[in-house]
Amino acid sequence: MACCFATISTSDVGIIERFGKYNRLANPGLVFVCCPYEIIAGKISLRIQQLDVTCETKTLDNVFVMVNVSVQFQVIREKVYQAFYSLSDSQDQMRSYIYDTLRAAICALTLDQAFDCKDEVSQTLKTNLQEVFSEYGFSICQTLVTDISPNNRVRDAMNEINSSMRIKEASYQRAEGEKLLKVKRAEAEAESMHLSGVGVARSRHAIMDGLKESILEFNNQVSDTSSRDVMDLLVLTQYFDALQEVGSHAGTKTVFLPSDSNSVRSGVMEANAGM
Repeated sequence: MACCFATISTSDVGIIERFGKYNRLANPGLVFVCCPYEIIAGKISLRIQQLDVTCETKTLDNVFVMVNVSVQFQVIREKVYQAFYSLSDSQDQMRSYIYDTLRAAICALTLDQAFDCKDEVSQTLKTNLQEVFSEYGFSICQTLVTDISPNNRVRDAMNEINSSMRIKEASYQRAEGEKLLKVKRAEAEAESMHLSGVGVARSRHAIMDGLKESILEFNNQVSDTSSRDVMDLLVLTQYFDALQEVGSHAGTKTVFLPSDSNSVRSGVMEANAGM
């Protein structure tokens, strides 16, 4: 009998067998085994490991998609024996369970729902794997649905639908904006016309008050005059003011005046006729 030496790395556990039967576990560091009837049958890593799986499946609306999943798992220290001896190829067997769970979950969802429910699919996958593999000494740390890829033609069609919806929404918002501008412009014009009318009414009221005061003052200061005479004089004055206003504009080339010799009286009569 000879004494053999071996080393176990940190985060690993060695499996020692005696005459082909499990004997004990070897912790990290220097390990002594009695050769030739004791051997280190294998090593189990306690690190978190990752298994990447790509699964092709079909959604509820008959769209084939490629689903990429990353499963992070770790061997439970207290169940190293089960992890080493229970499964011949733990990763390959775990991959089979992942395929089965993914196909069952995705087939119950439409394509849009599959994109929206990635977290629910991940949680379902983690729960199912944990229930199955915990008795074999494995703890499922995390399951991540990293990508769901439909066919290129389906993806292009989805992008076109999304683009059309955005263009429609943009057109609607643009139309609403133009509508709001027109409404506000109409309200502003209505308010402007209202204020202009109020201003004109006040101006005319002020003119009437001024004419009234002028007539009363003229009658009091000048004898032998009637209110009609004073009114004719004021109207004639406004008539000449109107002619001056017309002639003051740069675009006015000709001003037509009455040809009657008694132009002043004619102007008064025309003004009275206009009233």
